[in-house]
Amino acid sequence: MNIAHPFRKGNGRSVRIWLDHILKYEIGKVVDWSRIDKEDYLLAVERCPIKDVKIKVLLKGALTDEINSREVYMKDIDQSYYYEGYMTFKTEEL
Repeated sequence: MNIAHPFRKGNGRSVRIWLDHILKYEIGKVVDWSRIDKEDYLLAVERCPIKDVKIKVLLKGALTDEINSREVYMKDIDQSYYYEGYMTFKTEEL
């Protein structure tokens, strides 16, 4: 999905939202993105078109069944922007 996404900016955020939506409805879990280190994630994303084992391990280790948790949702927004280098604001401060 990250490769097929048509926009240069926003790919990562779009993919993470899309993936969480699928996981929530298919297996009743979402990824707690705050549990995935930025550098590990970016390396795994870069590598996944060739070999997807690392990204699968990272995602599986961060799954949570807290699918309706506002705290997890808001942390995930912050983490998503952090992965892409945006750290000016945190959702809890807005």
